[in-house]
Amino acid sequence: MAEQKGKVAFYTLGCKVNQQETASLMELFRQSGYQLVDFKSPADVYIINTCTVTHTADQKSRQVIRRAISQEPDAVVAVVGCYSQVDPEKVLSIPGVDLVLGTRERTRLVKLVEDLLNKKRAGEDVSGINAVKGLDEHQEFEQLPLPDNPQRTRAFLKIQDGCDQYCAYCIIPYARGGIRSLSPELVKERVGELVCAGYREIVLTGIHTSAYGKDLKDGVTLASLLRDIADFPGDFRIRLSSVEPVDVSAELLEVMASSQRFCRHLHIPLQAGDDEILRRMGRPYTTEEYRELFLRATAKIAGLAVTTDVMVGFPGEKDANFENTYSFIASLPFRDLHIFKYSPRPGTKAAEMPDQVAPDIKDQRSKRLHRLASRHASSFARRFVGETLTVLVERPSRKKTGWWEGVTDNYLRVLFKDPGKGKLRGKLLQVELAGVVEGDLLWGEVISDFKVDGK
Repeated sequence: MAEQKGKVAFYTLGCKVNQQETASLMELFRQSGYQLVDFKSPADVYIINTCTVTHTADQKSRQVIRRAISQEPDAVVAVVGCYSQVDPEKVLSIPGVDLVLGTRERTRLVKLVEDLLNKKRAGEDVSGINAVKGLDEHQEFEQLPLPDNPQRTRAFLKIQDGCDQYCAYCIIPYARGGIRSLSPELVKERVGELVCAGYREIVLTGIHTSAYGKDLKDGVTLASLLRDIADFPGDFRIRLSSVEPVDVSAELLEVMASSQRFCRHLHIPLQAGDDEILRRMGRPYTTEEYRELFLRATAKIAGLAVTTDVMVGFPGEKDANFENTYSFIASLPFRDLHIFKYSPRPGTKAAEMPDQVAPDIKDQRSKRLHRLASRHASSFARRFVGETLTVLVERPSRKKTGWWEGVTDNYLRVLFKDPGKGKLRGKLLQVELAGVVEGDLLWGEVISDFKVDGK
């Protein structure tokens, strides 16, 4: 361990990719001799990893930045991530921001921060520095170190970055650039490192994860990558993050169904259950194509949990369009819904569209879908009462003393009484599901430990 150079605190907004990238940036600073502290604590450096997927995300990013500046006026405040990439001048306009870095070349962050920190300690004036690099078609996948956090049971491994879809509502391609993939060799190497570190579930994630390999040669795809990982030695399982409907091939489903290595869970964004709205969004599928995929996937993989994203209030969404969406979602047994209210993003096609939907209507539609989501989640959970499923133990239960909580491969949360097996966090246990605690939370009894053999 290098000599301690100071204290650094991080705050992350947004998606799982951002969270994984923050963990990697923390590791960079830890390896460089900095002490990691809680964001509420006094620190020499505050780093905010921002999100820009909605107007609310922008606003929250600015609030967190101001909070850091007010906590320690003499600290270095560095802002990174998607909001920084798309609007660096807006970030720099906040008095007290010392450094803005986007979604590229973040391995420079430690050096940039150290230079600023040394200048401040020497009493020199430090003005805001814009270190954001423009996005171009020659980007390469940025390799950041794997985080070292033995307290976690689940590791997120970023295998892909960028997006080429340019949906009408989405700012992310402008924040992340085009598709880049981590080579299969490096993915497998990192999976091996995470397994050796003791992680029992590895989530393969990215901005457009299912586009993995489209920028690589030799026909590399997400399905071929999973096939290579299936026979890896070790007691662990693989979960996929979000996959786009057009990318869920028959081969991908075949690979997932062929091995218990892979969690029976797919997050397949729908966004709208109305063909007119999907067309206006620039989504490359119809509701009938989505339904066919849903039914094919759940038939191929028994017990599959399908979760989805749904947007309400897209420009031009009339009552009839929303009712179509509601009916479509009600007709399929989703495990859960992630519901978003449309937020105009300057620079996207949808921001200039007529017929913007009033906020109160968005609220009403969102509430209806949340109630539907609760019914879907409860119904899905009740299907598995009486079955024995594998549970990854995460933490002691907050609801029952002496009980633990974990998650099954098909995304069910389960409580169970401590079986007296010593340290449980991170173990894979066979649990017989006995009933429902409330909503979609189940309880059960531990039967045995579980070994993943990949077959």
